[in-house]
Amino acid sequence: MSNPRAGKVAERIQQIIARRLEKGLRDPRLGFVTITDVRVTGDLQQASVFYTVFGDEQEQTDTAAALKAATGMLRTEVGKQLGTRLTPTLEFIHDELPESAQHLSELLAEAKRRDEESAALAANASFAGEADPYTKPRDEDGDDATER
Repeated sequence: MSNPRAGKVAERIQQIIARRLEKGLRDPRLGFVTITDVRVTGDLQQASVFYTVFGDEQEQTDTAAALKAATGMLRTEVGKQLGTRLTPTLEFIHDELPESAQHLSELLAEAKRRDEESAALAANASFAGEADPYTKPRDEDGDDATER
């Protein structure tokens, strides 16, 4: 966000929605929700609200439906507390960052395990051929040139 006002509005929207969700909605489908980020367009007309849900796939689906159903009420709440001429439309987007971070952590752990296996194999390894595999020029006597 290059617009400092949009950044302040986004921060305020995040606080308003988080506080309202903390009080609870009358929807039993709503799970344990955390508002991770809010991004507002430069003209303050649209706000993308990123959230995460603690729970399994079914709880995430139910929470998405509950947030979609409560969007109008939440927008009204934001409009009352924000104090701007226009209230931005709200779009709730499930934040994939925690799942991506978990996947990356698993990949890094696997890479570390493979590196340790390779290091263990390399510690006990020996050369397949001679210790110095490079050919050296020989004299006509059959002696090495380096022995002169």
